[in-house]
Amino acid sequence: MSLGLASATARTFTSLRRHYNYRLYFFGQVVSLSGSWMQTVAQAWFIVQSTHSPLAVGVLAVCQFGPYAVLGLLGGAIADRHDQRHILIFTQGAFMVTAFALAALTLSGHAKVWEVYVIAVITGLVTVLDTPVRQSFTIQMVGRDELPNAIALNSSLFNASRIVGPAIAGGLIALFGVGICFLLNALSFLAVIGALLLMRVRELFPINQDAVHKNLVRETAEGLRFAWRSPVIRSALLMLVVISTLGVNFNVLLPVLASKTLNSGPQVFGVLSALFGFGALCGALFSASLGRASRRALLLGAAAFSLSEVVLSPLRVTWAAAIVLVVTGMAYSVYSSQTNATLQVSVTDQMRGRILAIYGYAFFGLAPVGGLLAGWLAQTGGTLLAFLVAGVSGLVAAGYGWAGAGRAARASRPPISQMA
Repeated sequence: MSLGLASATARTFTSLRRHYNYRLYFFGQVVSLSGSWMQTVAQAWFIVQSTHSPLAVGVLAVCQFGPYAVLGLLGGAIADRHDQRHILIFTQGAFMVTAFALAALTLSGHAKVWEVYVIAVITGLVTVLDTPVRQSFTIQMVGRDELPNAIALNSSLFNASRIVGPAIAGGLIALFGVGICFLLNALSFLAVIGALLLMRVRELFPINQDAVHKNLVRETAEGLRFAWRSPVIRSALLMLVVISTLGVNFNVLLPVLASKTLNSGPQVFGVLSALFGFGALCGALFSASLGRASRRALLLGAAAFSLSEVVLSPLRVTWAAAIVLVVTGMAYSVYSSQTNATLQVSVTDQMRGRILAIYGYAFFGLAPVGGLLAGWLAQTGGTLLAFLVAGVSGLVAAGYGWAGAGRAARASRPPISQMA
């Protein structure tokens, strides 16, 4: 058993052991993403405390993700054209500037809700370019063979920071207010920018890019056609559209759950966010140990995630909600990392940025709709109604995925006449 555990552990961290550039990037992101989660928590808390309105937190989601709704698909075509490391250095620098602006406003005591909204819009514009490029760049650091492992490790990193960032943010907000969170986030971007600058460019894996480029709109349309014609990619993306839009609105619902449903303060909000992140970290490490893209794990993760939201919906006791959020995080991480891996191993180098832009669009481009809907549902029927709608819609999407997998399995089965 110990040998099996050692083997699974070795598989889990393969990409980190083998690739210098990925190690640099990974540990730079450890710092940067923790700061980003601190800012996410601080923004939501500033809005909910300034307005006392769940719907206002939904408007924040519109500001953050609205630019992706309008321009997000074009970012993938840009990612498929240009040097992705250079683009990432630019986007991380832009994020740093916006975080410094938030810090200056809040620490001076002059921050207004509309100013936070405006800066969120600017951050959203940078995200249009950053998301598909960041997702696409992974294969250049680790190669195709270890791509699923690195994607799952990226997810574990994202969710480890979801633990550290909110936990620290909850305490700092209680002691010093939201401004310190924005300042620390701004400084954290120095780590990932430094990592990108220190990479050994000659060790990056080459990728194939189109020699001749069309206009961005035509190239984006080609990506959409490619996605629709591939049954695996189409099924994964349609599931993701439903689950991410209706089910993944924790930036809106967790502050409402903590402040309204559980009648608690920022410390409980930080703890709940961190426990969700702890579960997601465990799920991501499990996914990394698989070392491959698994459609079965994708579907089981989707079903478990949605069912856990149904269970969470009526809870009014903090410890019970905390336990369920750990399970929710585990299932969510398995589902999201396996979806990403499935898409990346099913696509050509030339189309990777555009397909991942669609993947990002499901998360960010449709987030304004999901955020507003979640805020409206929470204001109308509390977190009971919001989580119930999220969970039931996710179960329907998972059912669609299972049905599609069954059809694909039957289609690949040889006719009885050939088996005889």
